[in-house]
Amino acid sequence: MQSRGWRNHSSVTEFILLGFSRNTNWILFFLFLFLYLFIVLGNGLIVTLIRADAHLHTPMYFFLSILSLLDLSYATTTVPQMLVHLVGKSKTISYVGCVVQMYIFLTLGITETWMFVVMAYDRYVAICYPLHYGVQMSQTLCILLAVSSALCGLISALVYTVFAMTLPYCGPNEINHFFCELPAVLKLACADTPLNDELGFILGFILLPVPLSLILASYVRIFIAILRIRSNQGRIKAFSTCASHIAVVTMFFIPCMFMYMRPGSEASPEENKKLALFYNVISAFLNPIIYSLRNKDVKRAFLKLIRMSEDTQ
Repeated sequence: MQSRGWRNHSSVTEFILLGFSRNTNWILFFLFLFLYLFIVLGNGLIVTLIRADAHLHTPMYFFLSILSLLDLSYATTTVPQMLVHLVGKSKTISYVGCVVQMYIFLTLGITETWMFVVMAYDRYVAICYPLHYGVQMSQTLCILLAVSSALCGLISALVYTVFAMTLPYCGPNEINHFFCELPAVLKLACADTPLNDELGFILGFILLPVPLSLILASYVRIFIAILRIRSNQGRIKAFSTCASHIAVVTMFFIPCMFMYMRPGSEASPEENKKLALFYNVISAFLNPIIYSLRNKDVKRAFLKLIRMSEDTQ
């Protein structure tokens, strides 16, 4: 069945989000509430420290603050609604609400994907061309890279969302997920599923392996440069500046590729929920821990902020 406009072909006015097993709702509620509060506090603290401490006004921390804002927004798009649905009787979301949630979620996710590329490029310039770092990574270039990542997210998410919502949805309206994620919504379309699978695979290939390849290419050059450093201390210092970024990239990309690069026929709804939780919630939860525990500058700024607050009391 083909469709040229969802208003004329879709009879569904709202969707039901099935979420998780009803037997563990209160346990999951308090678990995800704790995770979400930590995500807000952890990422919010990183953004505050970077803005407040002049020593952190560098390209690397500028990009880190954007990543923290993306993580915070990413989780806020889905977790509060999930918490309400876990303990509330109504588990519905309007058709328009589902479209908006899908678009915002995709925009933030794709933007974060390209921000990882930008951060890898920043590390590449810092380690391979340290003497020219201040000139090459100018404030104008940093802003341009951040804006370009956001535009890529906005445009790519629009393509995804428009295609998904121009398909007819004539029932059933139960989404076996905890939010309106694209693969789960496409399963409800009254259209040929191979077309849906092809779109997801093609766009997933463009928006996941391509940026990941750019990140890997940057780190190949970085590791070659690190191996040329004569002192062991210099090698360890150079590698430590990249280790945190490598960790968060791995946590984000692997589950995303499993989610969006598999044919729909091979995808299990329960597995998809776990994968979505990992790159949507767990990754945003762990990122502040990874960057704060491994980063002396962030810890120093945190201690400085505590001292300032104590002095004002």
